[in-house]
Amino acid sequence: MPNKLLWLALAMAVRIPGETMQGQPVMVELFTSEGCSSCPPADKFLEKLDQQPVPGAEMIVLSEHVDYWNHIGWKDPYSSHLYSDRQSAYEDRFGLDSVYTPQMVVDGVTEFVGSDMGVAEKAFAKALNTPKISVHLSSVSLEPDHTLRARVEAEAIPSSFGEREAEVYVVLALNRAESHVSGGENGGRTLAHVAVVRDLVKVGPLKHDKGFSQDVRLKLESGSDTHNLRVIAFVQEPKQGKVLGAAEQRIIE
Repeated sequence: MPNKLLWLALAMAVRIPGETMQGQPVMVELFTSEGCSSCPPADKFLEKLDQQPVPGAEMIVLSEHVDYWNHIGWKDPYSSHLYSDRQSAYEDRFGLDSVYTPQMVVDGVTEFVGSDMGVAEKAFAKALNTPKISVHLSSVSLEPDHTLRARVEAEAIPSSFGEREAEVYVVLALNRAESHVSGGENGGRTLAHVAVVRDLVKVGPLKHDKGFSQDVRLKLESGSDTHNLRVIAFVQEPKQGKVLGAAEQRIIE
C-alpha cells in the first residue's frame, strides 16, 4: 500500500492555474460498514487520502457508514439510514443496479469500488482539472451547551458552470474512530476510521447571481469528544450532482 500511494502522489503532481496554496479541493465520499468484510481496505485507503498524499489537491474525505449491513451480527455504531439514503440517491443518478460497499464517490461525479486505487487515480486527475467555486469556513467555535457554531460562505456560481442553483451542506465528523467488532463478517477485528460523518445537513441554496453567507449551528451528540471533530462545508448541484466546491476545518477549542 505505501509504495502504491507514493507512486500515486508522484503521478498526480498537477497544479490548477490560480489555485490557493492549500490545493484544489477534492471531495471523496466512502460508503462503508463495519459489517462488510470488503470494507477495511477501503477504510485504510481513505485514511491515507486524509494524510494529503496527492500534490496540488486538498483531499476532503467523508466516511459515511450505511445501515443495511446491521442485520448480520454486528450493528455499526457509526451507521445511519441517512447515509444509506444518500448512497441510494447516487445509485439512481449513476444508473446502478444496486447499492454496494465499499463505494467511493469523488466530487459527486465518479463512483467506483472504494479500494480500487487505479480508478481512484483517474478520478482524482479529473477532479484536479475541474474548476471549483470558493467555499470558506470561519468563526468555528463550540458553545457551552455543546453546540457547534460556524460561518459558511460560498461565492456565486459562475455562468460558465452552466448551473443556476446549487445546495450548501454542512457536515460534522469525527477525526478518528475505532471499534472492536465482536460479530458479523469482521468479528474479532479492531477497525479504525477517519472523518466519520455524524451529522450532514442541507443549510440553504446557492444562486448563480448571489453568494452564500450564513451562520450555522449543529448540536453535538451527548458525550462527544470535542477534541476529535472536524467541520466540512460543500456545495453540490441539485439531486446530488457535481460537487462545485468544499472546505474543511478541524475544531480546536
